Amino acid sequence: MWDIIRLTAARIAEKIAAGELTAVEVTEAHLARIEATDEKVHAFLHVDREGALAQARAVDAQRGRGEKLGPLAGVPLALKDAFTTVGIPTTCGSKVLEGWIPPYDATLTRKLKEAGVVILGKTNMDEFAMGSSTENSAYGPTGNPWDLNRVPGGSGGGSAAALAAFQAPLAVGTDTGGSIRQPAALTGTVGVKPTYGGVSRYGLIAYSSSLDQGGPCARTVLDTALLHEVIAGHDPLDSTSIDVPVPPVVEAARSGSVEGMRVGIVKQFAGEGYQDGVILRFEESVELLKELGAEIVELDCPSFDLAMAAYYLIAPSEASSNLARFDAMRYGLRVGDDTALSAQEVTALTREAGFGPEVKRRIILGTYALSSGYYDAYYGSAQKVRTLIMRDFDRAFAEVDVIVSPTMPTTAFPIGERVDDPLAMYLADLCTIPTNLAGNSAMSLPCGLAPEDGLPVGLQIIAPATKDDRLYRVGAAVEAAFVRRWGRPLLDEAPSLG
Repeated sequence: MWDIIRLTAARIAEKIAAGELTAVEVTEAHLARIEATDEKVHAFLHVDREGALAQARAVDAQRGRGEKLGPLAGVPLALKDAFTTVGIPTTCGSKVLEGWIPPYDATLTRKLKEAGVVILGKTNMDEFAMGSSTENSAYGPTGNPWDLNRVPGGSGGGSAAALAAFQAPLAVGTDTGGSIRQPAALTGTVGVKPTYGGVSRYGLIAYSSSLDQGGPCARTVLDTALLHEVIAGHDPLDSTSIDVPVPPVVEAARSGSVEGMRVGIVKQFAGEGYQDGVILRFEESVELLKELGAEIVELDCPSFDLAMAAYYLIAPSEASSNLARFDAMRYGLRVGDDTALSAQEVTALTREAGFGPEVKRRIILGTYALSSGYYDAYYGSAQKVRTLIMRDFDRAFAEVDVIVSPTMPTTAFPIGERVDDPLAMYLADLCTIPTNLAGNSAMSLPCGLAPEDGLPVGLQIIAPATKDDRLYRVGAAVEAAFVRRWGRPLLDEAPSLG
């Protein structure tokens, strides 16, 4: 089992195609790893053992008949529990959807199945993707495989933890303000937020519709690119989907280079609040980019200082509207049927019982920002700031090919440390939020361990909208250089879970 689960997704696919492994053998190895370790990690909310093995058997049967299969056919994947899946629960980490089994697949789910990717199950997450630590899940927190007493990041901590624990070689997350990139940074894995609209949102349970974006996660840049190519593309079922060709991400990942590229460093992504070890590893990354042939350009993007304030008005405002659908009348939790209550009273009781503290906090904040007399002062002003951020990015990308920054200001913090301090929790989003507000693409990949605590640090790469291939070109070059320097992948340094 150990030999199989340590393989990259690309290598697994090669071995299955060559007949050296079967999809069933690979799936059974990962299911066994989940069974052996997930009581400690709690990466999964639901493991679909029978469904996964049925998918694997179907891939093996197709290969036996000589049918043409996709490049990731037979490779297992962990799916964030925000995407609808026929036949297995989709809870979005909330009690309000406990036990709900959707009648349809999200477009992303359907694409994975059509590509022969084996879905192992659904991963833990902050409730409705609201959080930066995966502590806001109604089903308990996920532990970081590097230190089980620390968070894996959020909201997609379950997907990232599954990768770092070698429970799956591929995963899917969603990114509203950094929820793919932050867990990648804290777990020493790779995560990409594609251009907004580049991956279909149909069947993705909405938190903030103008910000949410599904994306690929893996342990290497190439594996992430291979998954990106599977899930991306225009979808007529999604009105926010962009009708443009999928960028050549796999080609870029296979031929990574930064020779001759101009790489920007934004002044506003520096200052107080950064852990010393994070700054050290980021500075080393910048020096590495220079060694690889890149030109470093300093940038000033003044509106970025307002990004967090704008985000925490826009996202809660959209959330307060999106979550109004959970009214106890159509699906999900329903409380109060045993008494003579009005529909309004049943709805209120259900929301009180079904929503957690962070979700309630953001609904209240968003409802206030949208209320009569405050809309222009809060939500309207935040949207104006969003426009300024887009313009700053446009000016920056007129000068540089990509921008780099730390992904997170700190390494993984202890579980429970920031639960009662939401403002401290929100500061984790400092470097990731501007990209979501502008709709650009971004990647986080590991750039070393912080000397203070021996925990992973993430390097963020930001590219213009629809230029996602630049992320993979730069990411692959940086990854290869770091692995040569370290002598082995960073995850080889992670503690064993037994």
